[in-house]
Amino acid sequence: MLEGIDKLCKNSADMNDTVNKALLPEGLRDQLPPDVTLEATLEARLLACFHGYGYQRVKPPIIEFEDSLLSGAGSGLSESSFRLMDPVSRRMMALRSDMTPQVARIARTRLARSPRPLRLSYSGDILRVQGSELRPERQFAQVGFELIGADTPRADAEVILLAVEGLSALGLDGLTVDLCAPTLVTAILDGLNLVEKDRQALRSALDRKDGAEIARLADGAAGLLGALLCGTGPACPALEAIAKADLPDAAASAAAALSEVACLVLDASPNLAVTVDPVERRGFEYQTGVSFTLFLEGVRGELGRGGRYPLSGYGAPDEVATGCTLYMDTLLRALPDALVEKRIYMPYGTATKIAAELRAAGWIAVAGLSPASDDRAEARRLGCGYLYSESCIAEVHPEE
Repeated sequence: MLEGIDKLCKNSADMNDTVNKALLPEGLRDQLPPDVTLEATLEARLLACFHGYGYQRVKPPIIEFEDSLLSGAGSGLSESSFRLMDPVSRRMMALRSDMTPQVARIARTRLARSPRPLRLSYSGDILRVQGSELRPERQFAQVGFELIGADTPRADAEVILLAVEGLSALGLDGLTVDLCAPTLVTAILDGLNLVEKDRQALRSALDRKDGAEIARLADGAAGLLGALLCGTGPACPALEAIAKADLPDAAASAAAALSEVACLVLDASPNLAVTVDPVERRGFEYQTGVSFTLFLEGVRGELGRGGRYPLSGYGAPDEVATGCTLYMDTLLRALPDALVEKRIYMPYGTATKIAAELRAAGWIAVAGLSPASDDRAEARRLGCGYLYSESCIAEVHPEE
């Protein structure tokens, strides 16, 4: 009896050991069929859309030297990036937590002499130290594009409209574009005589849209910041409210750019839902112009975000860029049934020529490798919706 108990305990320990070895760190997961195929299909469609506007694809490495990856446009990514020592050079390296800084580096080094504006696109996985409340995943794929060296409102509008066109081409309807100008409120706060602690508290209150706390901390600017809070919502009334505010020069310039870009977008796409949030800054700390976030009602998290940011360093003249990054994990939640595959089971002994003809016609032809007692049941077991026979192609229903 004791031997039987020992055997049960050993089997239980072995099973626990197997389960533990299969565990993944928090925020990481295996992607399985059909999500992997769907993600690859969506990436290809988006990149093809961007390519139609002249955006050429680049592919940076997933890891770089820390002092390169986390400088310039990547200076705000230090806390979100994993690090390790390169055993070859003995220098610290960092895993990318965003691809935009890498594209910026390529533009200013390998492609420094390419004509401007320079249009580049990219796709790949990124890895972050921590997830967020809206996006607990720490590894996910990004697909995006950057317009480098064009300092005009039309460049901002092109990026926004191209992002919308790419998402619409995937079948997403009812998109919302939320516009903001991160430097607008910063310019107002710069004019206030606030110690750093109070400035950060006021910035946090603005992020929370906490009118009472803003009034307590902002002193003479409480009325102005309150007016900007009223300028949050659908683009047309929001921009009218912002235009009535008595803004200092630097803030007025940011507001004018926001209004011009919004008008260009609405002129080109009058049915697009465009909202404005003049006090939003979270996630746009390093951006210096009009920025935006893409949402879809009923879908957790942003579909993507982008905006204008400065480029410097690497011995090249300073320039500006505007870009957009789309998040594939969110797109997979938004389009769970977007890929309908035509899978057909080819019973054992079917001529390979026939299977090749079906694949050329767009079918996924799954060959039987041994005789089956019931070909229809075997097709259903292998996830095939169709069964080939010499007389016809028959549909196979899962409930049969």
